[in-house]
Amino acid sequence: MRKNRIDILGTKFDNFTEKQFHKYLIDDLDVKNNRFIVTPNPEIVLSARENPKFSNIVNDADYVIPDGIGIIKGANSLGTPMHGRITGFDTLMFLIKTANKRGSKVYLLGSKPEVIEASAKRIKTEFKNVDLVGYHDGYFKDDQNIVVDIVDKKPDIVLVALGSPKQEYFINKYKELNPAIWIGVGGSFDVFSGTKKRAPKFIQKIGMEWFYRLAKEPSRIGRMMAIPKYMHLIKKERKNK
Repeated sequence: MRKNRIDILGTKFDNFTEKQFHKYLIDDLDVKNNRFIVTPNPEIVLSARENPKFSNIVNDADYVIPDGIGIIKGANSLGTPMHGRITGFDTLMFLIKTANKRGSKVYLLGSKPEVIEASAKRIKTEFKNVDLVGYHDGYFKDDQNIVVDIVDKKPDIVLVALGSPKQEYFINKYKELNPAIWIGVGGSFDVFSGTKKRAPKFIQKIGMEWFYRLAKEPSRIGRMMAIPKYMHLIKKERKNK
């Protein structure tokens, strides 16, 4: 949607401040624009690089925001610095808080049953002015009933936690059926619900949130191997410039 995009290994990121981004979202809600937000980290960038169909979905999104310190470091290394990281979790929180101020309709989709229940409970108790029109866990075989429910409830904001790339494929396929702010939020419901803890602020600020998550979840080591591969490709790209 925005022309000022920065190409990082084939994924084209919007380059604006978080404050500007939030203003765009409020403007979109004001006029009920249909918007698709993607929040790539290095792992998603590599996935898009290896899958042209997925790459097209990501780059065709209305907003492509840099969720990951690796994206910012990659942009700096390539001589195309960005304003800063805008995380999917922070965007989720902004949307929920904004919905609470406005009384907007929100739909939650994805995660484990106990996580989505806890997320819904937190909204109902802490953000009482949010019109939580529906929620469903990510364990479903057929999209149809879910999509019918979303269309019937007409939410203003749809938060989808099916993991990447499944959530992006889902949103891309069905977003035209209901004008809303659609965003894939990955594992954000785990943190929002209190099931998992986010890294302390000082760790976030120094760009080590990934290491904190790895220490808490050693099973993520396989996914983290994407980071050195990503940085190798960044160095290779820089040399070719």
